[in-house]
Amino acid sequence: MPTVLAIETSCDETAVAIVKKRKVLSSIVSSQIETHRLYGGVVPEVASRQHLETIGAVIEAALAEAAISWEAIEGIGVTCTPGLVGALMVGLSAAKTLAIVHNKPLLGVHHLEGHIYASYLAEPDLEPPFLCLLVSGGHTSLIHVRGCGDYEIVGQTRDDAAGEAFDKVARLLDLGYPGGPVIDRVARDGDATAFKLPEGRVKLTDGTGFHPYDSSFSGLKTAVRRLVDGLRADQGLAANETDSLPVADIAASFQEAVARALTKRALRCATDLGLKTIALGGGVAANSRLRSCLQAAAQGTDIQVLFPPMRFCTDNAAMIGCAASEHLARGQVSPLTLGVRSRLPLSQVRSLYEPQS
Repeated sequence: MPTVLAIETSCDETAVAIVKKRKVLSSIVSSQIETHRLYGGVVPEVASRQHLETIGAVIEAALAEAAISWEAIEGIGVTCTPGLVGALMVGLSAAKTLAIVHNKPLLGVHHLEGHIYASYLAEPDLEPPFLCLLVSGGHTSLIHVRGCGDYEIVGQTRDDAAGEAFDKVARLLDLGYPGGPVIDRVARDGDATAFKLPEGRVKLTDGTGFHPYDSSFSGLKTAVRRLVDGLRADQGLAANETDSLPVADIAASFQEAVARALTKRALRCATDLGLKTIALGGGVAANSRLRSCLQAAAQGTDIQVLFPPMRFCTDNAAMIGCAASEHLARGQVSPLTLGVRSRLPLSQVRSLYEPQS
C-alpha cells in the first residue's frame, strides 16, 4: 500500500503520522489536555487556536522521525469529518497546502473510519468482515465492517457516549479531566460490587423487550448522581464535598456497569452476525476493566478480541494514515474542493472521494 502523510485535528490533539503498508514510520501527537483541563472539557475556539500554533512543528517532527523525503510520500490524508469545525479546518487547510505544493493526491478521512483502522496497525493481517466496538468521548457504536468504506452501524448509544459518561461522573466525583483514565486508576482500589448500578438498556419501540445492541448511559450517569446525593445526605455533607465519600467504590461500580453493558452487547452482536473477530477502537478501548471483561467473555468461544495499542486508542494520525493508504491503494482520491463537516454518517464515507471512471 502507498506511503501516506496524515493529519488529525478533529478535537484536542494535533497529530501527524507517516504510514506505509500498515506500518507506522512516525507518529507525533501534541495533546491539549492540560490546556482544556482548566475548563473541565474541550473549548472549541481554544482548540482551533492551538492547532494553528502547533501544526507546522508537528509536521516537521513527523518527517524528521520517519527520516523520509517528500518524494517518497505518495498521498496526504486528513481527518475532515466528524469533529469540531474550526479544528478540522486547520488540518484540512494544511493538508490541501501540502498536496498542492508537493503535487500529491488528497484523501479526506472519516474520523470513525480511522478508529476502525487502528486495529489494522496492531494486526496487519486483519481482514473484514469483523465487528468493531468503537467507544470514545463522542461515539459508542457497534460497526459491522464488511470492507474498506463498507460499514453498517448495528448498535449505538441513544444518548451519552461511554467516554462522555466517564467525564461527567469524574466531574461529579471531583476527579478531574479527562474522566476515563482517572476513573480507571481510582477504580483499582475500589469494590466494583459495592453499588448496584443500571446497565442502561434501551426499550424496543413496540414495547416487547429491549434492543439487543443499543445502549444508554444517561440513566447510568443520573443513577451515580442520585447515589452521591444520597450518600452526602446520609453523612450530612455539603453539596460539593467528596472527601468522605467512598469514591473508589463508586468509580469501580460505575466502570463495571459500563464494561458489563458493552461486553454483553458486543458478544451478542458478533454471535448473531456470525463474526469471529471483535476489534476495539476509541479512547475507552484503553479502559482496563473493559479489556478484561471482553477477554473473559470471549474465552471458550470461537471469537477473538483485538485491542489496538494504547497509543492508538486515543486520537492519532497513524490510524488516519492507515485508512487513507487503503483508499489510495484502491485508486480513491478526494477533490481539492473537499470541505469539513461536523457530522457525516459512517455509511457515507465513499462520498469523500471522487467518482472513479
